[in-house]
Parts: sequence; structure tokens; C-alpha cells
Amino acid sequence: MKILISADMEGATGVTWPADVLPGTPQWERCRTLFTSDVNAAVQGFFTGGADTVLVNEAHWTMRNLLLERLDDRVELLTGRHKSLSMVEGVQHGDIDGIAFLGYHTGAGMEGVLAHTYLANSLTGVWLNGERASEGLLNARVVAEFGVPVILVTGDDLTCEDALGYAPGALKVAVKDHVSRYAAVCRTPTRTAAAIRSAATEAVALARRHAPAGGGPFTVEMEFDAEHLGHAATVVPGVRRSGERRAVYTSDTMYEGIRTFKAVTTIVSAAVEESYG
Repeated sequence: MKILISADMEGATGVTWPADVLPGTPQWERCRTLFTSDVNAAVQGFFTGGADTVLVNEAHWTMRNLLLERLDDRVELLTGRHKSLSMVEGVQHGDIDGIAFLGYHTGAGMEGVLAHTYLANSLTGVWLNGERASEGLLNARVVAEFGVPVILVTGDDLTCEDALGYAPGALKVAVKDHVSRYAAVCRTPTRTAAAIRSAATEAVALARRHAPAGGGPFTVEMEFDAEHLGHAATVVPGVRRSGERRAVYTSDTMYEGIRTFKAVTTIVSAAVEESYG
């Protein structure tokens, strides 16, 4: 049995503000240890529960944040950017039985610690077929097309609530409780590691591949914080304006949909100019 962990950082133990997750800052260096601890706890739980192989896909920012030298020796780490499926890279090869969304967060325009969708700013909302979408929802729809269930979600308490919509059967672990976008009531790493390890052990029982899901077409609409960003998004083929600060596209599959979304966010990020956005 093989488990994939999609490891993001904003929802990790102790993380509450931008400096905690921005590569190069002293706070980021400190929080890398906390992030690695969360991942190790999940890895240990999955192996205790009966997994044969665990692959961790780095899913935050530069995708080079976890401390390889401190990871459980049994794990394999996929690190670095520019991957076909970004946050859920590895699910497409047909050998994954279950996936964990570790350190996840709520989406752009939603309440939650460091809430965003792919871009730290610029995007103020994303909707998938009319439903406000977090990264968790988008990624859950992608992995479903490969017959892979989401078996574990960790993050703040609102992230766990969000996951009830896209992965109702998954185990959830709240490592902190939302107070504001940049504040939370945090558990200690000893407590969160124990909770994650226990949930991961139990979650292995949910790792059963299913028939690939359909459900397309998928329409993704995005709202930006500036008019010119909606225009910039239309550089990507198939993307059109849907409002003064909005753009929209439709894909037959979520595999295509998430790749288009990644292209849009890359273009939009390049269109931001210093303080004016």
C-alpha cells in the first residue's frame, strides 16, 4: 500500500503569519522544524497503520522547505517546483492508494489562518462550478479522477470544516484554532504530533482506490484584487473575462483544469508590480 502526502506549510503547527512561511526569513527557518515534525508524525502513523510506502510531495512556495535530514528514514521526498500536477504530483502514476492533505488552509476570500488559493494575494476568490474553492477542494477533485481518496486533512479548525465538503470521510486534525488571518490558538508540537500520528494510523483503513471519478465539465472562475490581473489571465488559451476583476474558463477534466489554473496564477503573479499590485 502506498500513501501520498501533499505537504503545505500554512496549516502546519505553530504557523500564523507570513514570515513563518516565507523562505529566507528567520521565522521560516524555525517553522521548517515544526512543519517537518507534522510530516514525520503522519509518516509514522501511516507506517504503523500498515502502509508499505509513503511519498511526501512538497507543496509549499518553492517546494523546498522540509528538512530531509530530519525525516523518517522510511519515507521518500519529492521536492522542488515545476511539477505537472503541482501540489498533488505523483497521484497520476496509478500506484497511490490514498492521499493526505497535510498543513492545508482555507481558500482565498475565506476565513482562516493565512487563507489563500495558490497566490498569497491578488486572488480574492475562486469558484469551482459555482462553489467557493480552496486548494483542498481543487486538489480533491483532481485526485478523484485518478481513483485516489483523501484520507487525512490537517490544518486549522476552519480547514477541517472546509474538508467536510470535499472529503467528508477523511480523518481531520486541527493543529490550531483560527482567531484571525494572522493569529491562532496553537497546540504544542508534542500534542499535534500525537494527534496527527493517531489519525494517520486510523486513516490507512480508508486508503482504498476507487473507480476514477468524472463529473466534468469543470468551470473555474477567479476574482482578482485589480482589474488588470483579470485581463492578464486571458493570455492563457481558453480563459475569458467574466467581470471587471474576474476571469473564467471551463475544462473537460480537473487534470486539465488544475493545469490551466496553475498557468493562470503564474501569469497573474508576473503581472503584479511592486506595491501597486
